Amino acid sequence: MSTDAVTFYGFTAVPRDPEVLFKDHPTAMGPHPKQDPFTVVDFPLPDSKVVQEVKAFVKKELDEQTYNHSHRVYVYGTALVKTHFPGWSYDNETYYLACLLHDIGTADRFLATTKMSFEFKGAIVARDLILSVGGVEDQADSVCDAIVRHQDIFVKGGNITMIGQVLQLATILDNVGIRANLISPDLIKTTVAAYPRNGWSEHFARVVEKELALKPWCHTSTFEVPGWKHGVQSNFATDVRGNDVMRPFD
Repeated sequence: MSTDAVTFYGFTAVPRDPEVLFKDHPTAMGPHPKQDPFTVVDFPLPDSKVVQEVKAFVKKELDEQTYNHSHRVYVYGTALVKTHFPGWSYDNETYYLACLLHDIGTADRFLATTKMSFEFKGAIVARDLILSVGGVEDQADSVCDAIVRHQDIFVKGGNITMIGQVLQLATILDNVGIRANLISPDLIKTTVAAYPRNGWSEHFARVVEKELALKPWCHTSTFEVPGWKHGVQSNFATDVRGNDVMRPFD
């Protein structure tokens, strides 16, 4: 396996547990973590033939709220890295593809037509799509791996790919508000202006509840009480609806 490809496509191993990742971190810990004065315009979107093809597919399959969420995840994740992990290196296009496709498994075309958890189905769809439009296998594999694991929030041990960690940090920030203090309020304001939430918290909470009802075995159930059954209020949906950081923008 080429070391250059491992680095370029974001496979570099980093701690999975954010508590380990951020322990004694010089810019992210304490009551006043560093917040670089970025706005959304500081993060132009990658653009290539592969990106254009994937974006066209995503626009067709996803609703507007999920499409906008995917772009906020790109901006927040990229900002987190630039501020707090400036030594990290990976291909921005590959991360953008992971952002665009991380929730493709929630699309109407896929969510209720497979017994697989949405992350796993979505990861397969994403890998096949990237390869079909000319992406290289390492890129497709990186995106696939990140999507498979992007809701492994309660995994404490071991490692994850660099792109996988950034995707997790950015999605939980946008969905629940965790570690939003690591980016500037102006970045959040300008990002939601460019990519409006349009009631994202309620919208995503309902997606969570829909998948749990359809597939009580799904990976999303790891957020729930042991032996979760339909009719029990979802912890995850409650946390998403309780996103106080993003409530003013919903």
